[in-house]
Amino acid sequence: MSNNPSSLTGKVAIVTGASKGIGACIAKSLAAAGASVVVNYSSSKDAADRVVADIEAAGGKAVAVKANVAKSADIDFLFAEAKAALGAPDILINNAGIYHPTPIGSITEESFHQHFDLNVLGLILASQKAVAEFGDKGGVIVNVSSVVALVTPPGIAVYNATKGAVDSLTRSFARELAGRKIRVNSVNPGLIATEGTHASGFVNGEESPLGPVGKPEDIANIVTFLASDASAWINGQLHYATGKLL
Repeated sequence: MSNNPSSLTGKVAIVTGASKGIGACIAKSLAAAGASVVVNYSSSKDAADRVVADIEAAGGKAVAVKANVAKSADIDFLFAEAKAALGAPDILINNAGIYHPTPIGSITEESFHQHFDLNVLGLILASQKAVAEFGDKGGVIVNVSSVVALVTPPGIAVYNATKGAVDSLTRSFARELAGRKIRVNSVNPGLIATEGTHASGFVNGEESPLGPVGKPEDIANIVTFLASDASAWINGQLHYATGKLL
């Protein structure tokens, strides 16, 4: 084990929704810090395999595991595969999420459940399993939330609400789990340039209604810090990463 508190050498991390965008960058950043990484994906196998290949090419260790984190059976499979391949997890990054524009007149039962089942229930199920797997040694959970939990832009009310729930769960779980040596924090990005934000037209310059446009690395660096012992005195905090004052 390293004496460097920023090192993740010897740690096992599970990153949900890690085949693309911010999740892929988080997986690579954790691996660069020394962690063995489980790259979770739900449908993009080729992309997940590329993330694993990139990590291995840089001298790291990773495995891709398919699982829909909104389903408890898939969560069980994800953690079982992680443990068999890399060992018991020390770190969980709840990054998986879904986003669709839903103005008030377009909100349906289906769209509500799509968002809340993955963005909120999936986070709960994964966190429950992680807590059980961490055991007496404790661990770290980092939730990827969003600035929309605070600024609540129009036309995406259901998505905004899921991220408000993520923030509430972060603080609640942190209080509940502190006595078990488990820290829980969130990172709340502003607009980040990813495949998804480019495809949606949200990113076409260096500024947006949510402030400067960031890079996935900007978020991955913060997540990696929060996953390490260098942040051991930080718990239950919401870290707004937007490149400007809010």
